[in-house]
Amino acid sequence: MSESDLPLDEFGPPDAENGFEASAEGKTATDLAPIYDIPVSISAVLGRATLTVAQLLQLNSGSVLELDRRVGEAIDVYVNNRLVARGEVVIVDERLGVTMTEIIKDDDSQS
Repeated sequence: MSESDLPLDEFGPPDAENGFEASAEGKTATDLAPIYDIPVSISAVLGRATLTVAQLLQLNSGSVLELDRRVGEAIDVYVNNRLVARGEVVIVDERLGVTMTEIIKDDDSQS
C-alpha cells in the first residue's frame, strides 16, 4: 500500500456536525488529490515585540529586538494565520527548521 492509498480514517473520523458524510469507507488519501496543489502560508514565530513608531525608526543593523519568549521556549507554527503547532528550532543542513513538539487542535488554539 502506498502513502497515497492510506485509508482516510488515519486522518481522524468524519465529522457529521460539519456536513461531512458519516461514512468514509472505501475512501483513500488519493481522494484528496484535488487539494494537494493549494498553496498555504506557513510561519514559525519566534516571539513578538511591541514598539512605538519612534522606537521602530531607531532600529538599525546590529540593533537587538527583545522578544516575549525565553531561550528554549517553544515557538508557534501558523498555517494561514491559524496556530496549528508548537515546536523547537533545529538546524538541518545549515538551514533553520522546526521540529513539531505539539499539534494544536481547534479547541486548544483559543488560549
